[in-house]
Amino acid sequence: MAKAKHTTIIEFTRKIASVNIAYRQFIQSKFKEHDVDLTFEMLQVLACLWNQDGINQQEIANLTVKDKASMTYLIDNLTKRDLVYRQEDENDRRNKLVHLTSKGKTTKAEVQPFIDEMYAAAGKGLDIIELERCMSLLQKLEQNLKEHI
Repeated sequence: MAKAKHTTIIEFTRKIASVNIAYRQFIQSKFKEHDVDLTFEMLQVLACLWNQDGINQQEIANLTVKDKASMTYLIDNLTKRDLVYRQEDENDRRNKLVHLTSKGKTTKAEVQPFIDEMYAAAGKGLDIIELERCMSLLQKLEQNLKEHI
């Protein structure tokens, strides 16, 4: 019995990773099809800033579950594309806040239809109760793991 549960948890975890890859591939194919010069990771950073502009690099790293080095690289690339800029925090000069440029703000309107299409495709045939149960299960898995850290 324990072996079956162990195997099922392994399969479930692999499926989570597989779904994440499918999201990435969906968005990347849309970007390629429409000549959008962004990666999935850049989109994750922009999405954080579309929700809350002017947050620091560490906050973005935490929200996107990325390490500090890759976050620096992503923000540098977004800066080169004139989508974001860094500004010194008035309250803590050691801290840099990341802000959207006007181009970064208008990019949301360009890519939002792809994001909406992705979620609509992903949710096809699912009802809200199934999704809520799955979220509850994922929260329990996360809580179980955090208890052992």
